[in-house]
Amino acid sequence: MRRSLVLGNWKMNGTRASAETLAKGIIAGLGDDVAEIGICVPYVYLPEIGQIVKNTRLALGAQNVADKPSGAYTGEISAGMLKEFACHYALVGHSERRTYYGDTDQSVAARFCQAQEQGITPVLCIGETLEQRQQEQTFDVITAQLDAVVELAGIAAFSKSVIAYEPVWAIGTGLTATDEQAQEAHQFIRNYLAAKDQAVAEKIQILYGGSAKPDNAKGLFAMPDIDGGLIGGASLDAESFLKIYHSV
Repeated sequence: MRRSLVLGNWKMNGTRASAETLAKGIIAGLGDDVAEIGICVPYVYLPEIGQIVKNTRLALGAQNVADKPSGAYTGEISAGMLKEFACHYALVGHSERRTYYGDTDQSVAARFCQAQEQGITPVLCIGETLEQRQQEQTFDVITAQLDAVVELAGIAAFSKSVIAYEPVWAIGTGLTATDEQAQEAHQFIRNYLAAKDQAVAEKIQILYGGSAKPDNAKGLFAMPDIDGGLIGGASLDAESFLKIYHSV
């Protein structure tokens, strides 16, 4: 039986003071252990937030990880560095990284592998743009994004990972995939994996990452192949984030 996971992505937001307040507010409101929960925070806040979440149920994550282990790669942060701060998760291939910073399917696959080599769980973000959806390319895009990781890491690597389906057209636009649209994509992803390894497909957590909010989370999370959410804007408010968490 898969456990649900609710993962917050703070993106490039917050100050030291607000980050500490937010993390403490989330911990204070966790209540019953209804699902796994974590926050992916800006790199510079990892040390302090790591101390706050230590010995709690709130897991720590990074928003990216380098595709190389070390070397002359100015501005990058390696998986080994993240491990020193007890990062449990690392996002790889978030749509904003693909769109604004040139992450390719191949570089995302390399980041995925680097995270796993250090015992960090990669959260592989995949999904289509509005133009791709309108051209009925959704499943082709998803397949190519998954194929790149399978080719580099092998299907078994997915047993120690999380997938987040992000309909790019529903991020920061106010649009949200219907429960049925989200389920269709999640089911396709699980079936893709099942065709290669049924056990991996049954075990892996597949999250919805397209503008989930307190008022739509319950319906999305009720879908059979949706195992929680990768939450953006709503994770910047402890009350909203916790409402989503308790919707699982």
